[in-house]
Amino acid sequence: MSAARRTSRSRTTITVEHDRGVFMISVAAELAEMHPQTLRMYEARGLIEPKRSPKGTRLYSRADVDRLRRIQEMTGELGLNLAGVERVLELEEQLGRMVGRVKALERRAAQLQDEIACLEDRRDEVRADLVRYEARPGSEIVRASDVRPQRRTVQADRPSH
Repeated sequence: MSAARRTSRSRTTITVEHDRGVFMISVAAELAEMHPQTLRMYEARGLIEPKRSPKGTRLYSRADVDRLRRIQEMTGELGLNLAGVERVLELEEQLGRMVGRVKALERRAAQLQDEIACLEDRRDEVRADLVRYEARPGSEIVRASDVRPQRRTVQADRPSH
């Protein structure tokens, strides 16, 4: 009997940032299902900007591949030409920036609402401490909490005989 030889395989998973350039042009083209020359043309038009290695090799990220697929969808399925794709991508980027600004303004508005609520609370506390007085010689300003409420007597109108 021969001894059965077992080999164990291990699987290593590497997580790479979505925007880190890791794919050479041939791999990126295959992932995006297009010809490498198309990627070069898109780069020349400014539709995509791959990272560069120290030696100048184009390195495409997962985000680049997603963008290439989006461009392919717009040209193939939606029938846009590259000028239209450029405009759509510009508008999407502008919209993304504006959404970010709106979120920042909403956060700031919430902060200001909190500050207003605190100021209103403080104003109410300060008002509770104030008492009207008539300035007379020898009179003092005192806190409301130190003043006893004055009772006013109301005289009912009595009929005259």
